[in-house]
Amino acid sequence: MAAELHVELVAADRSVWSGEATLVVARTASGDIGVMPGHQPLLGVLESGPVTIRTSDGGTVVAAVHGGFVSFADNKLSLLAEIAELSDEIDVQRAERALERAKSDADASAERRADVRLRAVAAR
Repeated sequence: MAAELHVELVAADRSVWSGEATLVVARTASGDIGVMPGHQPLLGVLESGPVTIRTSDGGTVVAAVHGGFVSFADNKLSLLAEIAELSDEIDVQRAERALERAKSDADASAERRADVRLRAVAAR
């Protein structure tokens, strides 16, 4: 069996995903980071972007994450997000409408959220 790390992806209002993984890729304030079993301990600020989790059974979980924190120690990775949605929960048409509305309203933060949702769907 390959080395694993335990992952908890939690949003402010719910537990989004929990399980064993071999790799997690997330965007932090310092840039994109990949975390594998045995990684150095870390604490960072999550930026809005897709999070990709390679599960220990060979699958892939992708989530749209909007801000928060990431911490890793003792082979346990915690992603504590302000908002997080699994890519298969995202309504593509709704996200596309939100993106167009945000562009016409010149709402940069709403545009970024809609764009992250669409990138998460594309990455799955």
